[in-house]
Amino acid sequence: MSHLAEPIQIRNTLFKNRIIKGAMSEALANPAGQPNHLHFGLYQAWAQGGLGCAISGNVMVDIRAKNEPGVVAIESERDLALLRQWAEIGKKHGMVQLIQLSHPGRQCPKGLNRETVAPSAVPFSPMLATTFGTPRELREDEILDIIQRFANAAKICEKAGFEGVQLHGAHGYLISQFLSPLTNKRQDKWGGSVENRMRFLLEAYTAVRAATSDNFIISVKLNSADFQRGGISEEDVVAVFKAIDAAGIDLIEVSGGTYEAPAMAGAKEDRRKASTIAREAYFLDFAAMIRKEVSCRLMVTGGFRTAAGMNAALDSGACDFIGIARPFAVEIDLAKRLMAGQDVRYGVDKIKTGIPMVDKMAIMEIIWYAAQFKAIGEGRQPNPRLSPLKVFFKYLKGNLTAVIKGRVNSRKSA
Repeated sequence: MSHLAEPIQIRNTLFKNRIIKGAMSEALANPAGQPNHLHFGLYQAWAQGGLGCAISGNVMVDIRAKNEPGVVAIESERDLALLRQWAEIGKKHGMVQLIQLSHPGRQCPKGLNRETVAPSAVPFSPMLATTFGTPRELREDEILDIIQRFANAAKICEKAGFEGVQLHGAHGYLISQFLSPLTNKRQDKWGGSVENRMRFLLEAYTAVRAATSDNFIISVKLNSADFQRGGISEEDVVAVFKAIDAAGIDLIEVSGGTYEAPAMAGAKEDRRKASTIAREAYFLDFAAMIRKEVSCRLMVTGGFRTAAGMNAALDSGACDFIGIARPFAVEIDLAKRLMAGQDVRYGVDKIKTGIPMVDKMAIMEIIWYAAQFKAIGEGRQPNPRLSPLKVFFKYLKGNLTAVIKGRVNSRKSA
């Protein structure tokens, strides 16, 4: 039998197979951050396609800190009925659902929020400084507030019926910013040594665990590396993995990169070793190494394209789950096909507009797929040949509208 089709259990939750849809930004919520029928249609399509588990796109724990327009935010029980409707879709089709809880920190486009906060006031690289402003350094009381926001959101997710949450600690978002010495220049207990830099992650995990039941799954997405000079070292990365494992985490998703060095979008593919390319996954070598250091379940996402490659990864013991993201945007029945021994039908190349400055960033790897999600949510078929340039200009128009509305609302509330 295909390893992909084998069930596996975490706490009291049974995953019917080893295929997990990795988090991708849906960008389908209204300005108030509420989920809607488009989310329901999208996740129902994946559930009917045989998926064992789906991790949602970024769900903000603070509506004042959105990484882009259209993200869901959970701050209170205001949308509990909608969240229950979303959770019920998974239960109906036997698909486990984890909500990815996130705070973007400095990774927010200029003008989208009233202000941008981060562990330290570190500006972006010149290439991205026109898009992302220099953040304000967080006060300690604000750090503690954000930690409680993660816990509160997780508690609401459990009440709604979701099986668990994933803390987004990768790709340059807030948790990742605390971990990296490149973005964390603090001199207090939240910065400096790796023990201090991982404090935010560990306290967020502890708060989430305290706010939820023993059967609730808590996962975390962590970078194997951020691929930036002066960033977190491999030694420190290993220390973080070992610490969160010792704290009791259920599942770690291995990823890598940031907006400034987007390895998660495949940007570093040509620099990988030949042996890694043969094994398909971007981060499988790291997972094989870290497997010897941790006892929790491991998930590797990024690069898998053949059923044989996925089964080989599982057979090697390097990971327990196969994470697949972008292919699910154009192949909603992919899970069933993979378990039948078929491969990814559409090779997902880097999405390019032809505008060099835009194509150097990871932004198209988000918004092109979000356009596909909207189509699926509306009951239409995805379009693998959708024009990236058309999608980009539509995104610019929507982003500009959101920024203008945000500034108007800020003036009204001032």
